[in-house]
Amino acid sequence: MDVGTTMIKAVGYADDGAEAVVVRRPATVRHPVAGWAEQDMAEVWDAVAGGVREVVRKLDAPVAHVAVTAQGDGCWLVGPDGEPTGPAILWNDARAVGVVDEWAQQGVLERAFAVNGSLTFAGLPNAILAWLRRHDPERVERSATALTCGGWIFQRMTGELAADESDASAPFLDIRSRAYAPQLLRMYDLDWAERLLPEIRRDQGRVAGLSAAAAERTGLAPGTPVVMGPYDIVATAIGAGAVAAGQACSILGTTLCTEVMTTGPELDGEAAGLTIALSDRYLRAFPSLAGGEVVQWACEMLALDEPAEFIDLALRGTPGAAGLVFLPYLSPAGERAPFLDPLARGTLLGLSSGHGREQVARAVLEGLTLVVADCLAASRTRPSELRVCGGGAASSGWLQLIADITGVPVLRSADTEAGARGAFLVAAVATGAEPTLEAAAARHVGNRDTFRPDPAATGFYAELLADFVSLRATVSAAGPRLASRRSRLTPAPGGRA
Repeated sequence: MDVGTTMIKAVGYADDGAEAVVVRRPATVRHPVAGWAEQDMAEVWDAVAGGVREVVRKLDAPVAHVAVTAQGDGCWLVGPDGEPTGPAILWNDARAVGVVDEWAQQGVLERAFAVNGSLTFAGLPNAILAWLRRHDPERVERSATALTCGGWIFQRMTGELAADESDASAPFLDIRSRAYAPQLLRMYDLDWAERLLPEIRRDQGRVAGLSAAAAERTGLAPGTPVVMGPYDIVATAIGAGAVAAGQACSILGTTLCTEVMTTGPELDGEAAGLTIALSDRYLRAFPSLAGGEVVQWACEMLALDEPAEFIDLALRGTPGAAGLVFLPYLSPAGERAPFLDPLARGTLLGLSSGHGREQVARAVLEGLTLVVADCLAASRTRPSELRVCGGGAASSGWLQLIADITGVPVLRSADTEAGARGAFLVAAVATGAEPTLEAAAARHVGNRDTFRPDPAATGFYAELLADFVSLRATVSAAGPRLASRRSRLTPAPGGRA
């Protein structure tokens, strides 16, 4: 199971590891207030259970085990009875932007990064819990455990409350000792929240038996092993084959997430991105808030029916988009990687009447691709290859542009669902079918094709990346004034400006 934000995928694998059945079910994200992002936890579980049941019906053999990966971050609160105390607040929710801004001004974020290796943003549980304590304290009092999506599905399947080590990594873990850090709770003035933190499960504790109630819902046999996998961006890196130190992966999905596997945390550099614990290694991840939603926005603005049309239109434009530069920070929460700026907003610079639809589309696509290069630079690693997956990987033209801009060969995954493949590989190790992740990946991960960079194009885009970063800094200076203007001109709910 790969329980994504907008799509829930259930994949059945044959004994040899080949994809046998793929089922996809949409998930609803609600925005009751501008900038908020919530999901009904019961609805998500219903979709997961239904997806499992459909796969079980289509397979021609009994299921050996179930592996779960899911969207990360956010805050999925349950009460003492294990039932939700309200909707899940998601990773891309912006309600706690003010809380994060306060911590930034107080220097808390920098101090915490030196312990945790992750830069807090509005969608992490520390920010959400701080916001809830101020604005909905009654819900906090009714809650007993703060889960993430993967922990919620594991609890529904097994009855056990826990967090995978990857989910627990940010924001409360001492990333070196891999234990919850009381000093981090004190930094965020969240000592009171320690009671909400679930038990951390590592490699030896990933497996539990399917409960009778979940068996009835899913069509599986009671006691079927359920494997808690790492959360989706980690599972996807594994499923794409980035399992050894120095290997890199980019997910071209709802988020553009560029990540590099390392052997140890780096806490002495500029505070940026996430550091995620995984077995005996770490993943340096830069999950941007810019991603698939930017493509969908561009399709609407340019009157195009689907992303493939947008990419085709963009690739007809000239490299450099005739001087146009697009900063793709369209999220109401600003941006979180490779830099944190809740006030960052999308900007199209250099526009004149001489520019047409092709050049605008080209600027948008180049802006998104420059984000990938920007994240690779922030990782301080020069990988030998970049493995890619996600919906955007369907476009060969975009993958060639990524290779040209990053200067790194791009390998496209052979799997349709790399996140589910990663959960499958972790489960193979957890259940003893494979000795290590490296061995599992060598046996079960394949690449469809490779896109090699054009050195001349890479040199051309290196200058554009420098311009991109410089112009971003210039525009960010106007962030507070633009935010003030938005607050004056945005109508209150049910009223008029």
